[in-house]
Amino acid sequence: MQLSLSFSVLLGSLFVLSTLPDNVHAIPLTSAQTGLVTLPLKRIPARENVHPQLLLQQHINRSHRRLARMTGRGEPSSAELAFAIAKRADGLRRPARVGYPGSGLKGHGRPTSVSSQDFFSQFGGNAEDESPIASSTQATASADDSSAGISPLDVAAANSETLTPANAPADADTLGLDIDGNDTGYVATVQIGTPPRDFKLLMDSGSADFWVGAENCQSEGGGGCGNHVFLGPLSSSSFVDTNQPFQVSYGSGNVAGDIITDNVAIAGLQLNAHTFGVANTESVDFSSDQVPFDGLMGLAQSTLSEQQTLTPVESLAKAGLIKAPITSFKISRLADQKNDGEVTFGGLDSSKFDAQTLTNIPNVNQNGFWEGAIDAVTADGQDLQLSGRTAILDTGTTLFIAPPADAEALLQTIPGAKEDGQGGFTVPCNTTTSIALTFGGQEFAIDPRDLAFLPVDQNNLDGDCVSGISAGQIGGATEWLLGDVFLKSVYFSTNVADNSISLAKLV
Repeated sequence: MQLSLSFSVLLGSLFVLSTLPDNVHAIPLTSAQTGLVTLPLKRIPARENVHPQLLLQQHINRSHRRLARMTGRGEPSSAELAFAIAKRADGLRRPARVGYPGSGLKGHGRPTSVSSQDFFSQFGGNAEDESPIASSTQATASADDSSAGISPLDVAAANSETLTPANAPADADTLGLDIDGNDTGYVATVQIGTPPRDFKLLMDSGSADFWVGAENCQSEGGGGCGNHVFLGPLSSSSFVDTNQPFQVSYGSGNVAGDIITDNVAIAGLQLNAHTFGVANTESVDFSSDQVPFDGLMGLAQSTLSEQQTLTPVESLAKAGLIKAPITSFKISRLADQKNDGEVTFGGLDSSKFDAQTLTNIPNVNQNGFWEGAIDAVTADGQDLQLSGRTAILDTGTTLFIAPPADAEALLQTIPGAKEDGQGGFTVPCNTTTSIALTFGGQEFAIDPRDLAFLPVDQNNLDGDCVSGISAGQIGGATEWLLGDVFLKSVYFSTNVADNSISLAKLV
């Protein structure tokens, strides 16, 4: 049975559809001339008071699970993931004595002063939720964040749940996007049921199932499914249960329930009696009050769907509501303070990218994910000779994951990069190294700010930062997983009709 991908419930780059600020209901964005519909994206905040080193390890763990599912390989065990958290926690208790040898980023064994069992018994949680210890460090945001390196705004946003309000959009057909957290997720709203109610949905180009919680939803951790919005016959007169079961396993959590039909409005485009799922049971990864969304919308190809149903974009195209089953992403960056993230169905928003840089490449993945061939990889213009690589482009992953040898090759090009002694890497927070990937003959550079995830010491923004590039132990020797570290620097579009991917430089 095919399994959908992992997503970062609290940590990865999670995407949800949204239409208006929180105090008003969603209103459609449509264009009769272009056949497009655009939805703004709102960021999901990181969990409060989580030390950045443990936040990073959670990203790494979920990314490894996601990559395993993408490449059809066995995923790491819960014990292995728990040990990775414990190992990094151990490094927080004692300074890591790790240098950066000229021969490479190698040669460090596992620490022995804490085991995964001791870690979880001491700090709470369990191996399944990889619960972190808290950090008491804070940072003060600055109103002026135009400089290179880690932004005080990012650090402050990582420690709070405050929204960064969107600027008034210049385009009358576009709605602004409020920002949650430090680029850790993107949120918005669609309407479901009769009468229609707003549901926050996680948008994920790495899975293909659409579901929300059921009215009778029960958490595997006991009790109900949290303070979310639920769907069922009590709240919607157009709700019809087909009594056909579905189950989806993600790298972080699982849901199970019934396939149903109900009315769904996506930016005013009405899909009546649309087929999707309601979850009667959810793992705590979904049912927790801390999870800021009500369900998930997968936007890979429907060949990947556990429900064996069309994705919403495919259904919109089949119904003639959009011209083509195209989904396009412009992901905003908090430090830029533009707050202009959006997702567009049916085409590409030409105002967001440089048309001269637009390149179209075939999807080389046979299972329904979006994967393209990389022509070349450079660092500050130097060719790294990493030929024959392919990359899965995934909005549901925060980090840039590469096999260990490739990750080391990339990190060795960043002056001051080093192993952190807990299985990860650090880079200078103010690195200016330009790493670029070429697709379809067009080079796309990663913004150096995105190579640094969060500072090791949140009170020292000029020191070491945990790296946005991570070594992935799962997957093929030439397969990479590109999350938001890369995608924040490009306009990313997928087309189910011709099984292709488009990339362009942002304007």
